[in-house]
Amino acid sequence: MRLFACANCGNPIHFDNRSCINCGSRLGFLPEDVMLYALVPANDGNWQVFNGHGGAVRFCANEAADICNWLLPVQDHNIYCAACRHNRIVPVTDNAEGLARWQKIGQAQRHLFYSLLRWNLPHPGRDVDPNGGLVFDYLADEVDANGNVIPAMTGHEDGLISLRAAEANDATRESVRVSMGEPYRTLLGHFRHEIGHFYFEQLVRDDQTLWEARSLFGDEREDYAEALKRNYEQGPPADWQTRFISTYASCHPAEDFAECWAHFFHIVDTLETARAFGLSTDPRRHGDMATEIAFDPYRAPDAQGLVDAWVPLSVALNSLQRSMGQPDSYPFILSPPVVEKLNFINRLIRRAGEGYAR
Repeated sequence: MRLFACANCGNPIHFDNRSCINCGSRLGFLPEDVMLYALVPANDGNWQVFNGHGGAVRFCANEAADICNWLLPVQDHNIYCAACRHNRIVPVTDNAEGLARWQKIGQAQRHLFYSLLRWNLPHPGRDVDPNGGLVFDYLADEVDANGNVIPAMTGHEDGLISLRAAEANDATRESVRVSMGEPYRTLLGHFRHEIGHFYFEQLVRDDQTLWEARSLFGDEREDYAEALKRNYEQGPPADWQTRFISTYASCHPAEDFAECWAHFFHIVDTLETARAFGLSTDPRRHGDMATEIAFDPYRAPDAQGLVDAWVPLSVALNSLQRSMGQPDSYPFILSPPVVEKLNFINRLIRRAGEGYAR
């Protein structure tokens, strides 16, 4: 994630900021430019970019509940921004818990869309593709006649991404993580994983690309229910770390692709953040752990360059976490087969965005 600067006073501002803490300027993110801008009031309750050009802009309709700080041109017929317009079922906002859930979910969704916009990835909605366009449902748990909670399911099917809204609650999400034996579980991770399933359907279509995907990840037509049953009964293969990025990736080719897709997003976006803050590592007498992110990770020509920068940085991040008594930020191994999979995903993304990162 980039660091931004307030055009009014030059103070650093961050992606989710609503106002500049130095000068008080109102801030808004304009997806068309992938930029966070300082704003000045315009006519009819709209806004103008400070010292900028272009027409008047207005906030997404979700700004009213402090859920979204994204902008759209006043002439746009949509009332929601480029991210929020994909939402179909959202958490209730008539109580504090529902509103807090919606705010956390919206924050993670916008972070996902930042990456989609940086890569110029297509994200057609149901207005463009009624049967396979991208749409989000944030589902509440149900309660049966006996008072038992039936958790909503997180998943993807034909462009529909469903997310259990209760996982916006840290305690709920952590209890699921522990029960599933997962090393980490986050809302942003859910978004990045499930959008991987969507983009497999969007981008892996022609015979050559499909053949290459199957040669790396396996045949996605493998019986999914049977694969999950085998995974839960027998566990992952003994050598899973030499071939897969996670135990979940080893259970089915579709999950392998989605897991690698999510990790690719993790790596690229974190490297961009490190670059924005000027972070580098050069531990004394350990030259192989030195790194400096002197390139734009969103424009990397191949995954190997990303991995070469990421491994030393992730080791440093993990060490910092341990110094705080916290679990590792990135407890994963990037084996050569995994790097090859990440490289395939990098090529897919560059081709889909015509090699252009905004």
